[in-house]
Amino acid sequence: MSMGRIWAGWRREYVEDVANNESKSECVFCDLSGQEDSFQVIAAGEDSFAAINIHPYTSGHLLVIPRRHVGTLDSLNANEANSIMAMTQAATTAVNSAYAPDGINIGINQGRAAGAGLPNHLHVHVLPRWIADTNFMTSVAEARVLPEALDETCDRLRAAWPKK
Repeated sequence: MSMGRIWAGWRREYVEDVANNESKSECVFCDLSGQEDSFQVIAAGEDSFAAINIHPYTSGHLLVIPRRHVGTLDSLNANEANSIMAMTQAATTAVNSAYAPDGINIGINQGRAAGAGLPNHLHVHVLPRWIADTNFMTSVAEARVLPEALDETCDRLRAAWPKK
């Protein structure tokens, strides 16, 4: 029995666009790191921060990003690795509180071959999922079905972020 394939042709255009834009700036994540007042940044710590993905797969899609520009997990020092994990835990708490998903995908795409759109700056995806979600729409209709605007997503996640 072979597994069928659904192609996401839109992804190549997105990756190429990101790569071209990345060359105009040192790194979009490094630029964002110093902008805690940006609408994208949901929470910030000493060694990492959480921001919404401005090209989300679904509402509530967060990125947890180390402040230091590193491309691989094994390049993180112990403090950064601990910070990334603590920020990822807080992100899952916020996503669960704000969206009550049926599950959460948490992952790192390390390197372009692994699917990283920005392979030179490591980041963790925190992606809420529902049993009947519409993530397939990107593959079959070149569309994403998002039930809310990005600013509303930011407001919901900030309100749900765990208090210290």
